[in-house]
Amino acid sequence: MSFYASLGYLVFGSRLRRLSEYFLMEVNKVYEQAGIAFDASWFPVFYILSRQQNIPLIDIAEQLEVSHSAISQLITNLKKKGLVNTAPCPDDGRRQLVMLTKQGEELLQQVQPIWTAITTAMEELTEEHKQSKQLLEAIRQVESAVQGTSLSARIQASMKN
Repeated sequence: MSFYASLGYLVFGSRLRRLSEYFLMEVNKVYEQAGIAFDASWFPVFYILSRQQNIPLIDIAEQLEVSHSAISQLITNLKKKGLVNTAPCPDDGRRQLVMLTKQGEELLQQVQPIWTAITTAMEELTEEHKQSKQLLEAIRQVESAVQGTSLSARIQASMKN
């Protein structure tokens, strides 16, 4: 039994991070092999912008459930690469609207077929291993549970028992 598997829930987060890093590395490999200068970490922002242009930065942060600061840093990085622009919100100048540039739109067109292939490959992977089909639902349930009572609160309660 592997080290990680032998520790069970004690390293649950570490195992999820390792798997996530593996998936991101593999997807980045596909982009690179296709000659596309795209990083998998950009996917959530590009996906949102593929659905809605001129979206307030704060709305992106809320949809992705990450801090305003984290999204702001990513948007700044994408602006430096010429992939997105920002503009003040007409009804509230403190808010910034985010939109893809022409270069960002072209990149989006290049990566969308890869997104389709990723979905297909992951569906095939879960078909090969029937129990993994339950993985997305199990992750959703854990996410929902920790929104109700944080993991740190659960750990503290367990320490009192």
